[in-house]
Amino acid sequence: MKILFIGDIVGKPGRKAIEALVPRLVKKNNVKCVIANAENAAGGSGITPPIARELFDYGLDVITSGDHIWKRKEIIDFLDSERRVLRPLNYPRETPGFGSAVIELASGVKIGIINLVGRIFMQPVECPFRTSREEVAKIKKTTPNIFVDIHAEATSEKIALGWYLDGLVTGIIGTHTHVQTADEKILPEGTAYITDMGMTGPFDSVIGRKKEQILTRFVTQMPTRFEMAEDDVWLNGVVIDFDEKTGKANSIERIQKKYE
Repeated sequence: MKILFIGDIVGKPGRKAIEALVPRLVKKNNVKCVIANAENAAGGSGITPPIARELFDYGLDVITSGDHIWKRKEIIDFLDSERRVLRPLNYPRETPGFGSAVIELASGVKIGIINLVGRIFMQPVECPFRTSREEVAKIKKTTPNIFVDIHAEATSEKIALGWYLDGLVTGIIGTHTHVQTADEKILPEGTAYITDMGMTGPFDSVIGRKKEQILTRFVTQMPTRFEMAEDDVWLNGVVIDFDEKTGKANSIERIQKKYE
């Protein structure tokens, strides 16, 4: 069975790429489940309920997020009612929403998804390592097929989590940096891994924002408004083939598809 996991969707350009390209990629790769990180789908920062519904209409089965999930206040109540939109599991227990989900596909196969956020160079939260192990144990009672979105800044933290969960989950997919890495692999115990899937949005930019504004900020250190870029839009992600009976990954393939 194959699953398509899509890197951080950025703004309207990223959403238009999803609309146009997801059906083609699903058909071409015989994909049975589509997951995407969409914490920047609303104007490049945050996500709203209408945008989440829009992305579901385009073919997404589950939406993951990260530290920007709280940028739009209207999403907070929505997180308590829509189990397919996840916030990081390792926020405090009192935080609205859910950090994991189990969905059942038309075939009857169940897929578990865990959303985590890192701690290095980011806001202090609960331990993603211990938190994930506890959640994996719970989901294993329902399905062996578990995918983890680790939304983190530090490459070392993501790689460490890969080794920590190798053999316990089907795939560990990094998000947050918006730059696709070339280290996709199957770890020794059968877990697919990549440090970062990259971004779905405008690449004539600095990770999705107008490059002139970002340059002004770096050069002058003055407060600068960051607006969405629009040109050279690509979809980044991975296709993971796995054995749905054992939860072991067979292969992981990077996807880079231009939206035209």
